[in-house]
Amino acid sequence: RAIGRRALAVNLSDLAAMGAAPRAAPLSFVLPPALPLADFDAIVDGFMTLAAAHGVTLIGGNITRSPGPLIIDVTAIGTVRRRRALSRAGAGPGDEVWVSGEIGSAAAGLQSLSAGAQGGPAAAGCEAAFLEPEPRVRLGTLLGRNRAASSCVDLSDGLADGLHQLAGASGVGLMVDAGAMPVSAGARGWFEGRGVDPVAAALAGGDDYELLFTVRRKDRRRLDAVRRQARGVPLTKIGVAVRDPG
Repeated sequence: RAIGRRALAVNLSDLAAMGAAPRAAPLSFVLPPALPLADFDAIVDGFMTLAAAHGVTLIGGNITRSPGPLIIDVTAIGTVRRRRALSRAGAGPGDEVWVSGEIGSAAAGLQSLSAGAQGGPAAAGCEAAFLEPEPRVRLGTLLGRNRAASSCVDLSDGLADGLHQLAGASGVGLMVDAGAMPVSAGARGWFEGRGVDPVAAALAGGDDYELLFTVRRKDRRRLDAVRRQARGVPLTKIGVAVRDPG
């Protein structure tokens, strides 16, 4: 179930980062002969459950056999109104840098799962964050529809990578306050318990699938409108764009 859900979730997150509403997806499999039918059914069920939650129609695909490994191929298709699409370019000096949700949980969860650790409720919460990422589809569409964000990217490869992507595409530098970063309590506990700086680990870790975006100061009222409609998704200001790309 988690594999099928993730296969769609990570693609919906890409649509969210562009302000697009998901519409449809083809799904293709390359299946090893030894894969149990129950596992295949669970993968499809995980995919279809998330698809139903976001109004995504399965529009076909393909199934073929191979000695291995298991391959799942998804193409997510969405729509966005003209001049409402978000991109990684567009941030300018003085724009505020914002991030949704919390970061670090998925990286801690992957470590916990890989180690077979029994870290209690906090570790279990981090494992769930890795296994069942929640794409910020509604937030992305609201940012685009309200023209609240000047640039946007999803955090599939970590916050540090997302910052690098926005800065490079926009031709600016990004100054980030480490103390403002919303590292989850579970991730802090996991990393500190292993002698690792939780801020550095959260910066480098991936699979959060939150949205990192910039907002022009004159558009703060538009962001306030997005926040009211975002159904409780936390938004945290973590820095500012500067003219010097270095």
